Amino acid sequence: MKAKFYLIIIVLSVLTLSSCRTTFYQVYRAVPSDRSMANREALVYEDENCEVTYNLWSHGGNMGFAFFNKSKENIYLNLDECFFVRNDVANDYYLDREFTQTSNVGSKSSRKKGASVALTGLNFLGLIQSNKGAAEVSESLMTSFGSSVLVKEKKIITIPPGTLKFISEYNINESLYRDCDLLKYPRRKQVKTLHFMKEESPFVFSNRITYRVGESAEPVQFENQFYVSEITNYPEKEVVDYESDEFCGEKNEEKYNFFKIKSPDRFYIMYLKNYQDTKH
Repeated sequence: MKAKFYLIIIVLSVLTLSSCRTTFYQVYRAVPSDRSMANREALVYEDENCEVTYNLWSHGGNMGFAFFNKSKENIYLNLDECFFVRNDVANDYYLDREFTQTSNVGSKSSRKKGASVALTGLNFLGLIQSNKGAAEVSESLMTSFGSSVLVKEKKIITIPPGTLKFISEYNINESLYRDCDLLKYPRRKQVKTLHFMKEESPFVFSNRITYRVGESAEPVQFENQFYVSEITNYPEKEVVDYESDEFCGEKNEEKYNFFKIKSPDRFYIMYLKNYQDTKH
């Protein structure tokens, strides 16, 4: 009985401690140095050959981009000449890595003693084949065929006309920014926003991109630069809300959470306050 009593106390203590953890969000707003990029619903850079779109909204800020080919020829994106730059520190987009891609194909069938059974799978050429064999026992049969392919990272990405490809590698910032005028755990009425001009911004970042149109063309280079103009710490209720999904006029009983302040020029860091942490 004592053991059960202590177990109940431990479980209740764990539940109590977990319920005392409060969620907060540090939200950043970024401004493109080229203000024409912000005159749309998304952050978009455009020239005569391509359209490059950004959506920073994610934990840590996603500096990846969608590269759309507007031309009538293949565009070759030279990753070894593309860089993510944060506060004057350059990071390579081409990292000369190797990846292993694994695929498995299997089939399951029931068999009884003395019955014939069909085994279906892929042969070494990748073609579907079916063989019949005699079943010896009564059981379920699972056949599995697997293959692994070593894929080397591409130095040059080919983008056909009228298509786009997503390039993603780096986050903007994953550590909380601290300031004496910015409460770490504010209540609703204590929420305050820090404002920055480019010259004093704690984070200035960009993508430097190089591409060619056609195989013999001269390289085209441009830079999409941004800087953090605002930082705000919010309690969860100021950022997240809940609503029911609706399909064909009928609402789902289950609710899902969504970000009320989501936008392409913002990103966030989610962090927790434990019950014993009273520092602001």
